[in-house]
Amino acid sequence: MAEIATIARPYAEALFKAAGSDVAGTAAWLDELAAVAGNDQLRQFADNPKTSPDQVVALITGVLKTSLSPKAQNFLRAVLDNGRLEALPEIASQFRALKNAQLGSYDATVYSAFRVEDDVLADLSGVLEKRFGRKLNLKVELQPELIGGIRVVVGDEVLDTSVKARLEQMKVALTA
Repeated sequence: MAEIATIARPYAEALFKAAGSDVAGTAAWLDELAAVAGNDQLRQFADNPKTSPDQVVALITGVLKTSLSPKAQNFLRAVLDNGRLEALPEIASQFRALKNAQLGSYDATVYSAFRVEDDVLADLSGVLEKRFGRKLNLKVELQPELIGGIRVVVGDEVLDTSVKARLEQMKVALTA
């Protein structure tokens, strides 16, 4: 079977072209679909030969927080009709990459031991954009094992100012 990235690329490119000026709106519903499609039980249900694509669409739309536009429903039906539900998370990832390339921005994940308030995140965004030299789309994920501080991942670059990282550095220095 072909690689998931190879399968996902034409879908992401076609959806990006079809989105036109509503790239942000399309990215929002596509990310929501991708999150639902990542569920193993849903994929097992969809892979069952007795299950019709209409049943899968009804289940997915019932689970989503927002209702899907006709364009989104058509896209979902095309993906299901071609048996590509497992590729939906990769389609969303490649769509985000196309969107970011158009906007000149990059996705960044901020790992924090504690919840980050919105005003602190806005200040942090400015500092990180200056540090990495590019516009960043920040996403925060909690990682209590960091103890304190943050760890930022932008592509293959990592900025780790967590307490855990500092303790590891001290451990290496003391045992060397």
